[in-house]
Amino acid sequence: MQPQPNVQPATAKAEIARLLVSFELSQSKWVLTIQSPHSAKPSHFNVRARDTEHVLALLSSHRAQAERRSGGRVQVVSIYEAGLDGFWLHRWLLAQGVESHVVDPASILGPQRRRQAKTDRIDGAKLLHSLAAWLGGDRRMCSMVVVPSTEQEDQRRLSRERSELVAQRTQLTNRIGGLLANQGIAGFMPLRRGAQEALEALRTGDGRALPGHLKASIGRMLSQLRLLTEQIKQVEAERDALLRAVPAETAQETPCDPRIGLLLLQLRGIGPEFATVLLRECLYRHFANRRQLAAYAGLAPSPWASGGGEHEQGISKAGNRRLRKTLVELAWSWTLHQPGSALTQWFRGKVKGQGRRMRRIAIVALARKLLVALWRYTQDGVVPEGAVLKAA
Repeated sequence: MQPQPNVQPATAKAEIARLLVSFELSQSKWVLTIQSPHSAKPSHFNVRARDTEHVLALLSSHRAQAERRSGGRVQVVSIYEAGLDGFWLHRWLLAQGVESHVVDPASILGPQRRRQAKTDRIDGAKLLHSLAAWLGGDRRMCSMVVVPSTEQEDQRRLSRERSELVAQRTQLTNRIGGLLANQGIAGFMPLRRGAQEALEALRTGDGRALPGHLKASIGRMLSQLRLLTEQIKQVEAERDALLRAVPAETAQETPCDPRIGLLLLQLRGIGPEFATVLLRECLYRHFANRRQLAAYAGLAPSPWASGGGEHEQGISKAGNRRLRKTLVELAWSWTLHQPGSALTQWFRGKVKGQGRRMRRIAIVALARKLLVALWRYTQDGVVPEGAVLKAA
């Protein structure tokens, strides 16, 4: 008789005890809260920030002590909140054999009192409680972050850097416009070629030449604008090259398939920036259904129904902020470039005869529907109804 291969591993797995560890991270120190499987009270330790040698020594000693007391293997399971420190600690813990989890801090359940006691020890114990409940099967206690690979995290830096550079350019442009408006000058275009020469010829509203220090200050801003414009072009060139580079061995059905970007580019109204953000911020992940997809983008509805009262509070705004902003912009672009699509017709039917407030509400709903339609298009090849592809 052949042995049953699944019985022994399941039994061995059930015998493994867990040593739970939470990290409260700051720039100066870390607070580790360690819960041994044979102790009812957790222990707290202060460690200098990013002192991984000290952390490894603490984990190793507590794991060895727990294994001596239990007489078997002990698995170390850690948790910390997603934030400024990113995911490098998660990857380091995995390399040390630790089962690491990164939690969305906004998803942790807690008391609803207006004033709550808050210390690193209290927060560490709360993280341990959330981790224990989550491991026990209560997935509503908190939400764990899906950690991207180092390559995925690096590739999405391009679109984020471009957004930051464009914001800086807009800020400088508005600043120049404000300084000149203070002198009675309007219509100056700082991004046009020859802006520096045009600055020399400017006259104030009462006919004077621009004051010397003001002119010098604006001149330096124009130099910064030229540098920012050049940097934006460099980032866009890298983005386009990455978007169109497809490895020969890539499988079409893989969720992280870079060909998803090329599929998106085939649709009218979707350019390189929209395609890059959709791919790098969202469609690289696997989603079980459209509700998970909408929740990730923060476009899921938030109903309120208590007693006899019932109303909608709007979207949750709990997901990826960059993705949500891009989707709303894409929704407006879709209505312009895909006028015959079913989604555009639905939007126009909703806002016909309505005011501006209804248009703002309907465009967010369109963004959610468009995200689901594009997800199905990239995963299953289902072109959105009535959508037009670009000419080859």
